[in-house]
Amino acid sequence: MAAPIDADALEAVLRPFGRSRTLPAAAYTDPQIFAWELRHLFAGTWTCLGRADEVRERQRALTVGGIGILLTRDEGTVRAFANVCRHRGHELLPEGGAADRIAVVCPYHGWAYRLDGTLSTATAMREVADFDPAEHGLVELPAVVWEGWLFINATGDAPPFADHLGDLDGLLRPYRSAELRLGAAHDYRVAANWKVIVENYQECYHCPQIHPELCRVSPPASGSNWDLPGAWVGGSMDLREHAETMSTDGRGAGVFIDGAPRRSVRYVALFPNLLVSAHPDYVMTHRLWPVSPGVTEVECRWYFPEEITDPAYAVDFWDLTNRQDWAACESVQRGVGSPHFRPGPLAPNEDAVYRWTTLIARAYASGHLY
Repeated sequence: MAAPIDADALEAVLRPFGRSRTLPAAAYTDPQIFAWELRHLFAGTWTCLGRADEVRERQRALTVGGIGILLTRDEGTVRAFANVCRHRGHELLPEGGAADRIAVVCPYHGWAYRLDGTLSTATAMREVADFDPAEHGLVELPAVVWEGWLFINATGDAPPFADHLGDLDGLLRPYRSAELRLGAAHDYRVAANWKVIVENYQECYHCPQIHPELCRVSPPASGSNWDLPGAWVGGSMDLREHAETMSTDGRGAGVFIDGAPRRSVRYVALFPNLLVSAHPDYVMTHRLWPVSPGVTEVECRWYFPEEITDPAYAVDFWDLTNRQDWAACESVQRGVGSPHFRPGPLAPNEDAVYRWTTLIARAYASGHLY
């Protein structure tokens, strides 16, 4: 099912780069389009739920794109199931709920499931003819752990995760993200649409105007963007000659990720909600969780080699940069909500933004990302 958006507006987005326009205002403000995105672009693709090792309880319930999900952890293995009892559909845990039991027990009629989803107890069903417990296990959903991050497909019908990832695996594997330790975590609530945040992340055209600290350690016009297979966009930027990493003065802790490139930083947006900034000595992520058309919760995490014990040099730098970006994104959100907004052209150095907006526009038009 195509998105409820004007087809003529999408035609302008899909023109060749240099003649295209940005997404129409409705893409950032319309509740119907937002609801469509949650179901088709979040539930219908591979949404990042954070780090797999953050799922510490044996059971946790959450919602992805309007679909209830139950995560279970059994001896280190994380699985995802529909949060639906196979008897009469009662939720097994309320949204946001967690439990540390070794059995998943439906609170309605007491049906119980093992952590692998198989049915262990179905109260009073022994007298039902031809009742086979093996046929009534929980509905398992695709779940993948990549570089430490947990991804699930809530509808269960997306292409394999390897196709979704494409060539991104080779670009980020040198940073050995799964081996890094969490050094800091900041959570933000941004009054902007989730796509505004991604678009801002994919260009440094704005950097000279709002990021003087960043420009002192990385030339805003440096680097290049990739156009490679996979549901992601991104590129790299260079460090200035005096800088060894992204920090206020360009200095780090003197410890680097073994095998990671030393003179550049890689920025990628893995569809739909994981932004990865890979530095010579740390990896920073932003995980986007849309709340409404104009509000997005952002979980920012910094991961470091074990030897780095004081992450402040990176955290302070990026907290300042984040807040500069959030102010810009919130201003854009107010602007696209104006009756006078009209989609504008893209500059030559906004080619990654073009790849992102055309990815969205094609999904709107066809009804699916792939």
